[in-house]
Amino acid sequence: MNAATTFRLRKDMTPVKLRLSALLVLTLLAGCGRKGEIEDGGVYTVRSACPQVAIPAETGDITLFNPADAKTASAIDIEATITNVRASCQDSTADVISTATFDVVANRRDASSARQVVLPYFDVALQAGNRVVAKHVGAVSLNFPAGAARAQTSGQATVRIARSAATLPDSVRQTLNKPRKAGEEEAAIDPLSDPAVRDAVANASFQHLIGFELTQEQLRYNATR
Repeated sequence: MNAATTFRLRKDMTPVKLRLSALLVLTLLAGCGRKGEIEDGGVYTVRSACPQVAIPAETGDITLFNPADAKTASAIDIEATITNVRASCQDSTADVISTATFDVVANRRDASSARQVVLPYFDVALQAGNRVVAKHVGAVSLNFPAGAARAQTSGQATVRIARSAATLPDSVRQTLNKPRKAGEEEAAIDPLSDPAVRDAVANASFQHLIGFELTQEQLRYNATR
């Protein structure tokens, strides 16, 4: 069974903290065709409006126990993993459309009879590395035939981001694109040391995140196993 969801970014969403590593901004220049080239004035890199697609740490696996309150290896009922995440992006329209497809592979302990297992997953649009601006919780179904210990299914999720939200202001682009020559005072100053520039780059950077919707107990298990 395939699962699919589509949603738009909303400006009125309440920020929510995620267990994520800090987003390191490496791409600075927008609309530049020179990628990774060293020229007079610095190293030129293309900055894409497309969000990065990723699985946050500790959310790509889920373990179910039977009985549910047990945490020993002998009590493991289902183990599942999100894998084969594939991303595509359309950024030639007013909206930047990011689509991610993924597989869910699961193993079970008792393969004696046919069984269906439904697992919840989240689909998040993250801005500036720490602000959830949209979230959807969906589910994927895994069907185990009788005698089969392994099952696999797939899912798909799409986010739409207004191009204006993922575009740097002209003044910031000019600051980042300004040629800097060795020996000049400005050449020794990182433009991202300016809080206004740094915040603008962060605010125009998005991530499209997918993972299992876990309880706090399941998160702790993943972090400590």
